[in-house]
Order: sequence, then C-alpha cells, then structure tokens
Amino acid sequence: MTERDEIPVESLTSREVYKLLTSLVIPRPIAWVSTIDSAGVPNLAPHSFFSVVSSEPGIVQFTSTARKDSLRNIEETGEFVLNVATTELRDQVNLSATPFEHGISEFEKVGIAMEPSKTVKPPRVAQSPAVIECVLEQVLQMGNGYMTFGRVRHFAVNSDLFNERRHPIPGLLDPVSRLGANEWAGLGEIFAFDRLTVDEWNQTNN
Repeated sequence: MTERDEIPVESLTSREVYKLLTSLVIPRPIAWVSTIDSAGVPNLAPHSFFSVVSSEPGIVQFTSTARKDSLRNIEETGEFVLNVATTELRDQVNLSATPFEHGISEFEKVGIAMEPSKTVKPPRVAQSPAVIECVLEQVLQMGNGYMTFGRVRHFAVNSDLFNERRHPIPGLLDPVSRLGANEWAGLGEIFAFDRLTVDEWNQTNN
C-alpha cells in the first residue's frame, strides 16, 4: 500500500484548504461569464467552479468565492452569458481574470470582441465557439461561496462543431480547464464507454 498523508481539515488554514481542493478536484471547466452592470458597462470573468444542475429545465451554476463583479451584475440585471473558454482563447481568458476596478470592461481592456446576445442584454464573446444565455434563477450562499444558478434561455453553437447526430464534438470544441495552482489543461486523450444495462452486465459477468 502507498503511504498517505492524513490531513485533518482543522489543521489547515482556509488558504491551504483552497489549494488542496482546487488541486484535487480537477479538471474544472471554466465558466467564462459575461454580464452587464446597471450603467450598461459589460464585464467578463472566468469562474472555474462550474457545472450543470438540471436538464429539465436547463439550469447551470457557477460559484464565485467572493462578491465579485459578475455576481453583483447578475443580481442587478438578472442575466448572464456562459461563453465556452477554449485553448485557443486561453490567454484572453487568463487576462480577463485581472482584478480591474469596478466599472472597467474586460472586453475593452483585454481587447476581446463582443457580439450581441439573442435573448439577454449581456454580450457574447464573439470568438467563443459556443455560448449559453441565461437568466438568474437563484443565488445561494454556502460558506465563502456564492452559487449562482441560471436558467438556460438560448444556445448558440458554431455549426461546424456538430456531428451527424447534432452532438457537439469535444475535440473541435477544444475547451480549456483549470487544474491546481496556475496550471491549465486541454482535453487530452478522449475515450468513450457505453453504459451497460443490467441485462448486459449479467450476460458479461455470469
């Protein structure tokens, strides 16, 4: 047996807990969130605590570990866009995480092109190959995290990403993810498994 380090949480600082969690829960997809404030200034920021919550209705969530501009803007306007962050756009994604003062647009500061959304006011990232337009469903605070739940209103996906079954092809989407510390990653090896039925399991294991 490999020796393990046993690490009681009570022996750690909050920063040490954060470092372990974000280094072990990997890879983490990036919610590249575009919002707009009440004055009409667009904002763009990456959040790597991000997942699907429900498909009926379509609900997604990302978590902000502080009350940042993304969260404040969403609470003010009730709308946001999730732009897929790709390996090609990784430099812009990283630069958009710079903690600029409130009221400064990352789109303008970093030089990221915008395009209008179809159903919400916040703009899309023009170069992102797929976007999800959302309206605010609920904000739930848990510890130092603010979980923002959004109801999906609209999808926009580059046409050349679909296969013949109208399923987006992961390798063509090419999303980038966060690992621990300052490490990032692309998809790497892609493999597929068919999920077995109970009958198939019994046939192969008897």
